[in-house]
Amino acid sequence: MLGTRGFPGVPGGVEKHCEELYPRLARMGCEVTVAARSPYICGSQRVLEWKGVRFLYLWSPRHKHLEAFVHTFFGLICGRLRSPVIVHFHGIGPSLLVPLARLLGLKVVVTHHGPDYRRQKWNCFARFVLKAGEWSALRFAAEVIVVSRWIARDLAKRYGRIKKVHIISNGVEPGRLVSPGETLKKYGLEPGKYFFTACRFVPEKGLVDLIAAYRKVKDSDLKLVIAGGADHQDGYGRKIERLSRETPGAVLTGKISGRSLAELYSNAGLFILPSYYEGLSIALLEAMGYGVPVLASDIQANRAVALPEVRFFPAGDVEALFRKMTELLAQGITDEEKSSWRETIARDYDWNKTAEDTLLVYKKAMW
Repeated sequence: MLGTRGFPGVPGGVEKHCEELYPRLARMGCEVTVAARSPYICGSQRVLEWKGVRFLYLWSPRHKHLEAFVHTFFGLICGRLRSPVIVHFHGIGPSLLVPLARLLGLKVVVTHHGPDYRRQKWNCFARFVLKAGEWSALRFAAEVIVVSRWIARDLAKRYGRIKKVHIISNGVEPGRLVSPGETLKKYGLEPGKYFFTACRFVPEKGLVDLIAAYRKVKDSDLKLVIAGGADHQDGYGRKIERLSRETPGAVLTGKISGRSLAELYSNAGLFILPSYYEGLSIALLEAMGYGVPVLASDIQANRAVALPEVRFFPAGDVEALFRKMTELLAQGITDEEKSSWRETIARDYDWNKTAEDTLLVYKKAMW
């Protein structure tokens, strides 16, 4: 498997996807080896095997334009020496190397997590390369998985109907509520009295808009909690840190996971996803699984999730975001809405079903 930074506990949507998917495939009888990027997992966190999944740690440069391509190239060469039955690429950037994989005689499956060239962080050349990676995946991979129906529609519109595209969504585990404890105490938080988001610090996540909207909130008891951080120490990450320092009530937790993250989800007054771009947000699905009130930007990926109209705001509209924040925090969430969300999660976003469907795609690729 190629294309992820690694797991467990490495932030990122692709990383969370792989962390949930591959142990399930291992339990179903697959022998899984993940090529992980050594800069992201080191020291006591480095494991050679985890829940039946084996890891191959390969060097990659900590450079947002080069690391995925360089690491995928090394992973592909090392993988060929192991003669795998399937090579599974994640993301359209790494998929630029799908033709090389085919030349090496490998059977390839690609998961298209979203049109990454729409991310604000990429320059024109990077967008061209990502589009080339998307074309390469659709042209040369044996089978292609997309994580949302809207991505499948988008590809069909631009490339025509493609029979080898399979819609297999991300999943989510229904959250187990965690009572207020050490994490809330550490950051001086009260249950229900903070806005919450969890993401990487990249421009398309809309964190500047969220901080600007929060600054309009007059209630000094309400805090804004942002969990996550930057993969690379760039200007945007430093900007978010600076804006947070300059904003009374804003709290940066850094990259957290496990019980601490669950505690922040469980006790949030409102989870907010102000993104300009998503493939299919696992963070949004997780918030719904916890039964937390949510507010999301009205982009295609978020609208693909079954939420009422009141829980959307126009992406990039800071004033509308502020109004919705205060309105939905006061409104809370009904038991009926919680029940509906849990039914949606159980029906449409089950990791076990995702693993079963992925295995069927592998078998089809082998025919």
